[in-house]
Amino acid sequence: MHILIYSYNYHPEPIGIAPLMTELAEGLVERGHQVRVITGMPNYPQRQIYPGYQGKWYLTEKSNGVTVQRSYLRIKSKPNLVDRLLLELSFIVTSLPQAFNGKRPDVILLTVPPLLVSLPAALLGKLYKCPVVLNVQDILPEAAVRVGLMKNKWMIKACEALEKFAYHNAQNISVIADGFFENLVTKGVPAKKIVCISNWVNVNFIRPLAKEKNQWKSAHQLDGKFVVMYSGNIALTQGLETVVAAAALLRHIQDIVFVIAGESTALARLQEYCLSCGADNVLLLPLQPREQLPQMLAAADVGLIVQKRNVISFNMPSKIPLLLASGRPIVASVPATGTAAKAITESGGGMIVEPESPSALAEAVLDLYNNPALAAQLGHKGREFAVERYSFEYAIKQYEELFFNVVTRTSTLDSTRRLKSQKSVVDI
Repeated sequence: MHILIYSYNYHPEPIGIAPLMTELAEGLVERGHQVRVITGMPNYPQRQIYPGYQGKWYLTEKSNGVTVQRSYLRIKSKPNLVDRLLLELSFIVTSLPQAFNGKRPDVILLTVPPLLVSLPAALLGKLYKCPVVLNVQDILPEAAVRVGLMKNKWMIKACEALEKFAYHNAQNISVIADGFFENLVTKGVPAKKIVCISNWVNVNFIRPLAKEKNQWKSAHQLDGKFVVMYSGNIALTQGLETVVAAAALLRHIQDIVFVIAGESTALARLQEYCLSCGADNVLLLPLQPREQLPQMLAAADVGLIVQKRNVISFNMPSKIPLLLASGRPIVASVPATGTAAKAITESGGGMIVEPESPSALAEAVLDLYNNPALAAQLGHKGREFAVERYSFEYAIKQYEELFFNVVTRTSTLDSTRRLKSQKSVVDI
């Protein structure tokens, strides 16, 4: 098949959907498909166009067999709601010429958010007469409304209409968790249209490694320490202040060190909070290069998942499969009824504690510090679950089957329509 992936984020962006779409595109190429990716100039999470891509309207690259077609984005380092809207609009306008600059695809895979990209994808599907598969990573506007990012009622209504349009125009919708499935069905989306394919992890790349003789750990002077780690996006949904406050409660234990790796702007805010709390046992680091990720995760004794109380129930952090695959126990400060808690509980690889409770988080970390056997047991179970349920091989087979099915079904429907049209002409 010739597959067109429409994804706002792609390599070399280190976190979020970019690594997943990169692995999917390159994996499909390895399985014999032709893959073209429409994306923007890399900018995430710093919200600045990367060096080498600045000042360019268009750029086409070939990366590991994938044709990557990039276009200009209007980026602001500290965006408000209007800036975010203009960013999405700029991608829609500039990406369309790239989308038409290539072979007709057999199927289009579109990742959302952003929601507005469903407009050019729907247009491409109509013009190319090919099916569109919507990959839903987050459900907007609900998630944005819940955390207070979106308050204008007219904007909310517009986004709800756009969401309905996106679901209606897609031939199939892939969601990353059962909670997403249930949410879409309650909105009137036919269940037969939806397939659940979890976000994956390369279990050969991320795997249990020895804590001793760990170069990453040594380089950051963490040898002999019990490392509690959070790495990834730092946004309104997380509330990393809970982690800092929990660290402050455990600062009397010299062996325990908390490590938070994230974008520099967010780290500056956390640094101020560390000083106000007296949390001198917190090491703040910038996001690490992807090639160092296995060693970094292996340096941890505990991996953290953190969410606020008001996070919408179906939110599913993509870092859960990563932490499970690393063979390290998880402490999750998340709503007990949410998708994240359900996934971690099902895996047997972690502990769930009350969100936004520093004392509960500190108590769970202390339990694992005092009980290495429990920590090892949780890590082992998590790794087994990741291999079974979150492996890349399992996910790419599901996507490939989905693409084949939707292409075959679309071709069959087109043939049926042509036959009916011809029969009508004959009857006349």
